[in-house]
Amino acid sequence: MADRGEAASGASGHAHGHPSADSDRRWLAGALAVIVVFLLGEVTVGVVAGSLALLSDAAHMLTDAASIALALWAIRLAARPAAGRMTYGWKRVEILSAQANGVTLLVLAAWLAYEAIRRLVHPPEVTGALVLITALCGIVVNVAATWMISRANRASLNVEGAYQHILNDLFAFIATAVAGAIIMTTGFARADAIATLVVVVLMIKAGVGLVVASSRVFLEAAPLGLDPTAIGHEMAARDGVLEVHDLHIWEITSGSSALSAHVLVASDSDCHAVRDELNRLLAEGHNIEHTTLQVDHARPEPVGAHCDHPHGPTHRADHR
Repeated sequence: MADRGEAASGASGHAHGHPSADSDRRWLAGALAVIVVFLLGEVTVGVVAGSLALLSDAAHMLTDAASIALALWAIRLAARPAAGRMTYGWKRVEILSAQANGVTLLVLAAWLAYEAIRRLVHPPEVTGALVLITALCGIVVNVAATWMISRANRASLNVEGAYQHILNDLFAFIATAVAGAIIMTTGFARADAIATLVVVVLMIKAGVGLVVASSRVFLEAAPLGLDPTAIGHEMAARDGVLEVHDLHIWEITSGSSALSAHVLVASDSDCHAVRDELNRLLAEGHNIEHTTLQVDHARPEPVGAHCDHPHGPTHRADHR
């Protein structure tokens, strides 16, 4: 139609100066190798020492390894182009990976909390020296792994999920080292369980954060930092625009925001020029480059007559 223009620009992906997917894979693979080697040794020492803190660290490291492997798989899948029914490609697999990492943190935290409380009531014998030495080695390993993953693109919820696993494991080893030193100097065996509970709190905090953030993407909520009401008013305030409705803002995946809207313009306005101006506004002002704008001349009927049941609020230049 002569009075209508529609535009959809390509998804912005991760075009914000972060490392490439290949670089992310290299850093994640390096961290995975370091963790797996140390994990095998820690399980052995934990069994010999009878330390729940060490075994809990080992269990956490196992989930660390799994989370990194999952993140690597998700990165590979997300790189596939859109085709067939997968009109956005496989980008949301990264969000699934992040949510899985968050859930595993919470499940593991629940199990460790139960075991720690049980050992507070009936503390077993714990070899403090073995706990301390292994924990100090674990700190070195986790500092290296944390640094490697921090070099990847943490704006991606997928990478952030793996990073939170490793970072919490670093905190766990620090707490375990303190517990080992206390057991060595005072014989207070319950320090092992107390250290585990400290780690549990940190795991719950990280797990809840990942689950909430990934759920926002699945529910197609507006990304944090983007206010749909403010953006709608800003669009409606442009020359020639009478009304903006059916405005939707969501994330395809981390760092890839999308927007769609129905825009009504004055009868003497150029639909294509208005559409181009709005696209520039969204890209330059809000870093939204994946847009679909339906632009129509307003009919003689009252503004809004184009849509009998518009979704969401209506935005006009006068902010009514």
